[in-house]
Amino acid sequence: MVRNQFIVAVIALVLTAAVVVAVIIYNGTRTDTAQPLAADPTIAPTSAEVVRDDTRYLDQVEGDAVTVVEFLDFECESCAAMYPYVEQVREKYAGQINVAVRYFPIPSHRNSENAALAVEAAAEQGQLEAMYARMYETQAAWGEKQESEAAQFRTFADDLGLDLAAFDEAVADPATLERVVADRAEGTALGVTGTPTFFVDGRMIELTSVDDLDEAVQSAVARG
Repeated sequence: MVRNQFIVAVIALVLTAAVVVAVIIYNGTRTDTAQPLAADPTIAPTSAEVVRDDTRYLDQVEGDAVTVVEFLDFECESCAAMYPYVEQVREKYAGQINVAVRYFPIPSHRNSENAALAVEAAAEQGQLEAMYARMYETQAAWGEKQESEAAQFRTFADDLGLDLAAFDEAVADPATLERVVADRAEGTALGVTGTPTFFVDGRMIELTSVDDLDEAVQSAVARG
């Protein structure tokens, strides 16, 4: 009986991993990610940079540390599927690596841009990680909706104790939207065509397994 239960558990684990990988591969190759946003600026590939001085970091250490950058869409199911694995990498290499995020809202996702604006507005109050986590933890409730979920995102800000007047001002500020679409344009110039897309020390990582990110980071850390 115990052996049968163990076999069932193993099969369930394998199937879950397979579904996650399938979702990542499917969304990572969707052609709709190549459609431009209305406000997309043009950035030449030769001038594109994986990180800039104003890039947002979840983890940042001193010195010449390995840097992981994720181009993400908070409404993307693949990004949500990878979220716990990213958290595992952050925990495993805590104090050894930088982890940065850049926005890459997919045009076919009605609220991906709204979510990015909310996260950026929270970041301006020092709550990047809290809002980043809240978006993924609640994605099933607001994702794939055709109406705006901006009001829901405002309740997240309230729950996190943010200054709502400052939050509203940041969300409405054209500079916040410019920040979001500039990240996306730079990602496009770097060859990003879907989400999530990871770079480790400037090199794009092809995800074929949930372990690929960890292995790429491990190799980079070992190289020093």
